[in-house]
Amino acid sequence: MSGCLDNITCPGWTDAVAERRNLIASIIAGSLFHIGWWFLIDAAATSTFDPAYHSPGVFSTVAVFMINAVSNAQVRGESYTTGCLGQTGARVWLIIGFLMAFGSLIAACWILFGAYVVTEAENPWPGVAIFLQNALIFFSAFVFKFGRSEDAGW
Repeated sequence: MSGCLDNITCPGWTDAVAERRNLIASIIAGSLFHIGWWFLIDAAATSTFDPAYHSPGVFSTVAVFMINAVSNAQVRGESYTTGCLGQTGARVWLIIGFLMAFGSLIAACWILFGAYVVTEAENPWPGVAIFLQNALIFFSAFVFKFGRSEDAGW
């Protein structure tokens, strides 16, 4: 899956982009992660909401670290054959990370619609910010995991 964009060719700039693929993917993923947390910080600074609504963002952040702790080569079984569970352990760790990320995004939707849309809250910005935070963190995990090439360096 990490090489799904390898066969796209555009004359002129593809060589320069291919050489810096890891750098570009890291910058985009880090920017998405930063903007997501910035939305929640803005919502927390400008309005009051239940402190439990921070939980999906925290779990989403932990999920990003879990997803990126396992390389694609470890999941394929190319570089991680020893250890506690080997390739199976890497796959289980990765699926738990993805489940946490999906669960956090679903929880953010639930908070948005349950607490702000259905009740027709006066200020829906905190619910929107919680959802945007989790959506951007979720997408940053995918960009970093599948946008990088393990063959090239930084």
